[in-house]
Amino acid sequence: MKLDRRSFVSKSVTGAAAAGTLAFPMVAKAQQSFNWKMTSAYAKGAPFYMDGPGSATDLAKRIREMSGGRLNIQVFGAGELIPAFEGFDAVRAGTVEMNHANSYFWTGKTFAAQYFTAVPFGMNFQGMNGWLYDGGGIDLWNEVYAPFGMVAMPCGNTGVQMTGWFKKEINTVADFKGLKMRIPGLAGKVYANLGVDVKVLPGGEIFPALERGVIDAAEFVGPFQDRRLGLQKAAKYYYTTGWHESSTVSELLINKAAWDKLPKDLQAIVSNAAAACNVISEGWCQKANSEAMEDLVKNQKVIAKPLPDAVVKALRVETEKVLAEAVAKDPLVKKVHDSYFAFKAKYDRWVEVSEEQYHTRIRG
Repeated sequence: MKLDRRSFVSKSVTGAAAAGTLAFPMVAKAQQSFNWKMTSAYAKGAPFYMDGPGSATDLAKRIREMSGGRLNIQVFGAGELIPAFEGFDAVRAGTVEMNHANSYFWTGKTFAAQYFTAVPFGMNFQGMNGWLYDGGGIDLWNEVYAPFGMVAMPCGNTGVQMTGWFKKEINTVADFKGLKMRIPGLAGKVYANLGVDVKVLPGGEIFPALERGVIDAAEFVGPFQDRRLGLQKAAKYYYTTGWHESSTVSELLINKAAWDKLPKDLQAIVSNAAAACNVISEGWCQKANSEAMEDLVKNQKVIAKPLPDAVVKALRVETEKVLAEAVAKDPLVKKVHDSYFAFKAKYDRWVEVSEEQYHTRIRG
């Protein structure tokens, strides 16, 4: 068969052009970039939350680098774009695409949200991660937020927190009556039932309120964060047990409509960057808190002690009442509650032969 050179060249060029036309939109779509805004419940520069390993700014940096600049997230501290506790509404409305905070701040929106930050007398960091990643916790989290048009995932964890700072000793449950205390989440409801006048204040307002006597006690996070706020200068009794927050999850809250517009690879980058920050931030807390605790006790004369057993027992009883009341009112709360505590029951049995043995027999 005789080959017509001019016909061959013409058809080749036409074919190449057509192929280029078909391929171009796919390339353009693959390289599409997104510019998002992320607000926070915490002030700009706050360690763990806004600055340092596993923080909101670290998360944004990881996403930008992993995506090759295709997803850029501008981070705003509390008060820069919106007030500290308005992230839920801002994400829901699409004013911003993301918010970095803790889900228990949204108790007024849905009680069930609190289970995804911390449950009094609940699981530690390892157990919480087990439930969230492999026990259906994240799926339930998104089920809770579906009516609001949002999705969420863990992006940080403080580990066990401290009970808090008190100007006077706590010897009995009666010492709580009339006490004005900064405390968020489920623990606030428990304390309120025991006579505490509960206040929810942003981190930056805690020290001046404690110093001026607006509040008599305050809980924030742990030794490093609390020392940074100067709480040791306003109160000297620092109680332990972490009964209220044995593991405190940071929440990455995302507008679902914006999320659905991201290509699958960018969604995967966000999810993996958040998971990395979840682990990295908790590791940072272990180092920072161990050093700060030693300084507070040795150099700043802080009196650190556990709550009396009778007080802890009363707090546990009251916690069970608060949770039972919430479960009875809302089927979705019951669904989340049952999942959380079913997982905890199995995890506790494993802890008895693993972590507990380490802490009582190996650690020394």
